[in-house]
Amino acid sequence: MGIIAVIIRVNGTSRHTVDRVTPEQSLDDAATAPIPVILQRPLWRDTFSSLRIHNYRLYVVSQLISNTSGWAMRIAIDWLVFELTGSVALVGVTVALQFGPMLFLGPFGGVVADRYPKRRLLVTTQAINGVACTVLAILTISGVVVVWQVFATALVMGCVAVVDSPARSVFVNEMVGHGKLGNAISINASIFHLGGLVGPAISGILIAIVGAGWSIAANGLAAGIVVVTLLSMRTAELLPSLVASRSKGQIREGLRYVLAKPTIFWPIVMLAFVATFGMNLPVMLVAFADHVFGSGAAGYGLYSSAAALGALAGAIASTRRRAYRLRSIMLAAGCFGLAVAASGIAPVVAVFLLCLAAIGFTRLLFATAAESIVQMSSNRIIRGRVMAIYSMVVLGGQAIGGPLMGWLAEQWGVRTAMVASGMVPAVAAIVIAVLLARTGRLSLHFRLRRRIVPISIEVRGQLG
Repeated sequence: MGIIAVIIRVNGTSRHTVDRVTPEQSLDDAATAPIPVILQRPLWRDTFSSLRIHNYRLYVVSQLISNTSGWAMRIAIDWLVFELTGSVALVGVTVALQFGPMLFLGPFGGVVADRYPKRRLLVTTQAINGVACTVLAILTISGVVVVWQVFATALVMGCVAVVDSPARSVFVNEMVGHGKLGNAISINASIFHLGGLVGPAISGILIAIVGAGWSIAANGLAAGIVVVTLLSMRTAELLPSLVASRSKGQIREGLRYVLAKPTIFWPIVMLAFVATFGMNLPVMLVAFADHVFGSGAAGYGLYSSAAALGALAGAIASTRRRAYRLRSIMLAAGCFGLAVAASGIAPVVAVFLLCLAAIGFTRLLFATAAESIVQMSSNRIIRGRVMAIYSMVVLGGQAIGGPLMGWLAEQWGVRTAMVASGMVPAVAAIVIAVLLARTGRLSLHFRLRRRIVPISIEVRGQLG
């Protein structure tokens, strides 16, 4: 099957495709890892081709458990705070504590991820998570938990994510190599976002049956499973990432790199709107379950399940993507925003459930395409810092959006807040698409060489 290697030209500056970059090379002259684009849609048997690799298969199983239980715990502590305080705004504060550290320390975490072995970092971060979750679970199940203890655990999880998120993103390449990276990124991103939708559904059921403490305990167990899985991998089959040497200005270097590349910059800008306004669905569903439809924890789990079904369909669709284009990213983001806005005005539960399924589907399409094009457009020597900025936008946006949407829900009503949370990213997608159409004309140049077709993408005019 043929592969297209992409050379990106931005305002006349070219980035040539090679496979290795030494720390001594200047990033202005360093090569950008090629973006593999499948010329024809893969066969169904190749939809999950990267799972044929032993280490990645182990990793996927552990991450499916970890992500699902991690999101279940986040929802459990959100619901726990709501039970203890009765305040939607304080639920938003809990979200901010979980994601806020990434907003302020994200680039630093990227530097750490670029400097140290990724597997060792992940073992450390998951061990810390496991201990923190176990302590909070014991306090909750025993009935002595107070709000500040929940806030403290949320803050610890947020600080751990500063290093864990970029290290986990880059570690994928070490397991599968460059040839299957695109497929693995789609699967990995699908697991993350699918967990974000399945986890709340499971958590809602557990909360209704046995209480929030057991959802928290499950995440502690999941962290232990991840540690065992990482330690049991076949190290001889791993492809260690390039390690950046210590030098001054590495955070600024990463920021300049992101700003200079349209295939990284524009998806991250769009992601900022989606994360801040559209990715606080758990906070909004808590309010819908309690204030709008009066369905309680059981209804909350049902709503999350509907979104999870849509996400599953989106996950399958994303693994069969043939190309990564800015226009498809903006289209998916716009559709996601419209689906969120439509759910805010849904008159009955049945329509609300359909809208939630559409939210899950379009969110997965946007998220997997955005992460794939950002990571595969990044030089491997700086990929940790790039993905740290990406994670900073995802988690930091939710840290800002959690309290914001909670406040809007209390001040204007949950339906109005839901409509606003969808319309802002929808309008942003339209504006960015218009800017790209007016200022960036893409011209493709093909040169046939055996089964490889190098393409140069030339962006004319100023994009940033």
